[in-house]
Amino acid sequence: MRYQPLSASFYKKSRAAFMSQMEGNSVAVFNSNDIYPISADSTLPFEQHRDIFYLSGVDQEETILVLFPNAIDTGHREILFLRETNEHIAVWEGAKLSKEKATALTGIKTIYWLSDFERIFQELSTQCDIFYFNTNEHYRQTVETQTREDRFIAKCKLDYPAHKVAKSNPILQQLRAIKSEEEIDQIQTACDITEKGFRRVLHFVKPGVWEYEIEAELCHEFLRHRSKGFAYSPIIAGGNNANVLHYTENNCQCKAGELILMDVAAEYGNYSSDLTRTIPVSGKFTSRQRAVYEAVLRVKKEATKLLVPGAIWKEYHVEVGKIMTAELLGLGLLDKIDIANQNPDFPSYKRYFMHGTSHHIGLDTHDYGLLHLPMEANMVFTVEPGIYIPEEGFGVRLEDDVVIQSKGEPINLMGNIPIEVDEIEGLMNA
Repeated sequence: MRYQPLSASFYKKSRAAFMSQMEGNSVAVFNSNDIYPISADSTLPFEQHRDIFYLSGVDQEETILVLFPNAIDTGHREILFLRETNEHIAVWEGAKLSKEKATALTGIKTIYWLSDFERIFQELSTQCDIFYFNTNEHYRQTVETQTREDRFIAKCKLDYPAHKVAKSNPILQQLRAIKSEEEIDQIQTACDITEKGFRRVLHFVKPGVWEYEIEAELCHEFLRHRSKGFAYSPIIAGGNNANVLHYTENNCQCKAGELILMDVAAEYGNYSSDLTRTIPVSGKFTSRQRAVYEAVLRVKKEATKLLVPGAIWKEYHVEVGKIMTAELLGLGLLDKIDIANQNPDFPSYKRYFMHGTSHHIGLDTHDYGLLHLPMEANMVFTVEPGIYIPEEGFGVRLEDDVVIQSKGEPINLMGNIPIEVDEIEGLMNA
């Protein structure tokens, strides 16, 4: 294992919190992700389903977690099913978890091999009335592939048509949204690794560099500090490429006088960080670039202050829109006529700032969190305003990750990463 895992006590607490919200006489089942094929015998690198990881810490394929608080046999209240390992698997793929190691990692005492699942699950089904299925209900999900979870749910409904069903996701959306200190430490480590990468490229960037060369420098620094690499597809966008919000080609040469928008960050132990910085290719901002940059920075600072317990995500974005509107007026990008004639459903500021300002971050880059509920302490959010000006050939976005506090302003987990104009220029020209 490349990273330092969380304690078994964390996973015990997560499972206990989940089970406390289950209906009586019910069983919850969580499946690992598939290993997804590319072609021939090639596959994508395995990524564990974040829900089973949150509840167990197991980071390998072909794993099933079963939770049954009312099981007659107390040993069956928490069960982990693993792919059975052997010498052949160890030679070709590396050693998998043994039952002993799985117990030490997860705190689960009852471990079976996967081959026993059908028999044990049939026994449990006679003792319960409700199955909790783990469907994906994230507000951004656009899954078209049938998952291992999907196949299990379809088979279970076919084999056990008399059972009622319930949803795991609403419970997990609330639990995972509020981070423990251990989780925040993992995110902080991801942020610290990201800082190392960003400082590296500040000394590397110069006119003529290619976007993919910057990507390579970042990847090198992330990997050498025990990250698997990028938390999400990296955006290295020079010049007008910054005005493509999800630009990931990273195949253009960066020219003197341009800005580079870098939305790129490391993961650590499956926890994401999410950073955006915009820097001058030549090491110095023009007066216009600096004015836009500092406007975005002011919006970021003011938006951060609004992330407090009780705040509502939708209302928060309305307030950020007002702050951004004032800055766009100051930059001459909007005028009073634009404001007077704006469509309430599409405010005039969205011409230059068309995306949201904040999202939950954690085990997923766009992490769990029910957006209609008030914000709470220990939720971790991004803050990422931007101004995009295609007609001027550049865009600026700035982003940090912050932890909401019970009192006062959020703690910025990226507070050590350079963001002020003078510091960035100083480091690039050192």
